[in-house]
Amino acid sequence: MGRGDLVDKPLQPRRAAAITLKARFVFPVASDPIHDGEVAIAGGRIRAVGRRLAQGPTLDLGNVAILPGFVNAHTHLEFSYLRQPLGGQAVGFVDWIRLVMASRSNRPEPVERSVARGIEEAIKSGATTLGEIARPEAPPLPPQPAGCGLTVFLELIAPTADRASEAMAAARRHLALADRAEGWRVGLAPHAPYSVHPELLATVVRRLAGPGSGVPLAFHLAESREEMEFLESGTGPFRELLSAVPGWKEGMIARGTRPADYVRLLSPAERTLLIHGNYFADEEIALVAEGRGRMSVVYCPRTHAHFAHPDYPLGKLFAAGVRVALGTDSRASSPDLNMLAEIRFAARRHPNVPRPDILRMATLHGAEALGIAAATGSITPGKQADLAILRLPDRDAADPHDLLFDADEPVVGTWVRGVPVAAHRLASAGGAWREFA
Repeated sequence: MGRGDLVDKPLQPRRAAAITLKARFVFPVASDPIHDGEVAIAGGRIRAVGRRLAQGPTLDLGNVAILPGFVNAHTHLEFSYLRQPLGGQAVGFVDWIRLVMASRSNRPEPVERSVARGIEEAIKSGATTLGEIARPEAPPLPPQPAGCGLTVFLELIAPTADRASEAMAAARRHLALADRAEGWRVGLAPHAPYSVHPELLATVVRRLAGPGSGVPLAFHLAESREEMEFLESGTGPFRELLSAVPGWKEGMIARGTRPADYVRLLSPAERTLLIHGNYFADEEIALVAEGRGRMSVVYCPRTHAHFAHPDYPLGKLFAAGVRVALGTDSRASSPDLNMLAEIRFAARRHPNVPRPDILRMATLHGAEALGIAAATGSITPGKQADLAILRLPDRDAADPHDLLFDADEPVVGTWVRGVPVAAHRLASAGGAWREFA
């Protein structure tokens, strides 16, 4: 199937149809790839996966792979208006934060437009689930964000004790939306060690996100050299940045603090996504591995490269048994929100990590990190029919994963709960999209 066989064809969501999709390969993720595989869908859910299922009308998509819809576990969609990342390669992290603040002050469009733009971009590249960090001043999301599942983590920034009560009030208002939210879930994102007073973080963990709360947390940790210096000695660019904050006082963070201290502080929470972990040492890795049932690490490969951090400890994390999910972060530090590009970049950066593990990071591990693996993240009977359909190159490979990773073929279709929400028409004789009534 050549490149000329693809014609842009946006699909408007319709009701879920009973259909069986056939492809050159199906990658269930929870089991081995299936050659000439089929996925039977009914009522928005996966009915069966295998070969020659003989369950209802079959649509042969031809030379494509059917994957679980990607789970982008960490995004900041408010920056989706940016055309390129802020700052040059290896920009200093605090310098970049200043650029972020300036960009927020001069944004060219309303936040809701940027968020919608980001969701559309993510869906077109095969993402069906997002872990979104939202600002308190952003307008509430619509009742049913089009075309994907969202966990919306409210960003809490309160570097001083004086601002902690305001942040707690915002957190409670956000959690109160849970009863009215349709198509999205609520979570909290106390931002980072340098931007959240330790007492506020402890209060959030104890009062709002403890066992049985159902509230996931996202926390940026061990993200930059500057953060590590500030934790260790209270000096460096972060001290200069914070000294301009009204009410900030020396000693907010005790000198000699380590990321491990924050892992321990967060450990009682029901579910925590530790964002980045670029500078995790063996101690942090061991602690996160101990808390695997409640803790995950989210790696953002191209954002990691933007700041020229040292090599990411992905191999160590996997060897210790840590669950690692994948995220794109935002367009403020990454070229786009394309999860397939993120997967391929990660595979090139970590050639010793098995490719099935890389794919799992972008699918099942992300769903597990967000606490929604019972619903999505793999092509498993009973789960939602959340699918990414990827065109394959015209060649064979000993390992089918090589057809995904060693190519530049794009995602050509995205299905959410059994409904095609973005697609191209496959115009060859080998496969064609149909519209479903």
